[in-house]
Amino acid sequence: MFIQTESTPNPATLKFLPGGQVLEKGSANFADPEAARRSPLAERLFQTAGVVNVFLGSDFITVTKTDEKDWDVLKPLILEAIMEHFTAGKPVMVAHTAGESGDGSDSGGAIETQIKELLDTRVRPAVAQDGGDIVFREFKDGVVYLEMFGACSGCPSSAMTLKDGIENLLKHYIPEVTEVRALE
Repeated sequence: MFIQTESTPNPATLKFLPGGQVLEKGSANFADPEAARRSPLAERLFQTAGVVNVFLGSDFITVTKTDEKDWDVLKPLILEAIMEHFTAGKPVMVAHTAGESGDGSDSGGAIETQIKELLDTRVRPAVAQDGGDIVFREFKDGVVYLEMFGACSGCPSSAMTLKDGIENLLKHYIPEVTEVRALE
């Protein structure tokens, strides 16, 4: 098994590409070892000292580290954990939690549907290339609320991406959108 790695715009996060499917659909974010109990893979990665977040996408894994740890030390340990997990044929998720990020809402009107479609077709694929995900949570009084995961969460350039990229895109296609905000 050969696992590729890619840097992300967030220097504290690396993207690991195991060369196959990680999640069948959706994405899953684990901000602590307690939440990681739903994913044997994430649970294993949290056993590495210095790992503070694990994000699983369709064909990638992003891992965020503390500032005190160096990628030269962590990267081989993480590669080994991922390789052992997939080689042993262990499940990535347990129960029905795959795709937990979803789209944030099953209901909504025409504007919400347009927002979700633009995010799904134009934004999320590009963000996934950087090892993250952005999920629609709410549209209220002209403001679109999004949640950031993986490499996007805590990324120094995420505010610029949100305002200069996503907000401009949504305003252009949907005049009712006046602002885009990230949920913390």
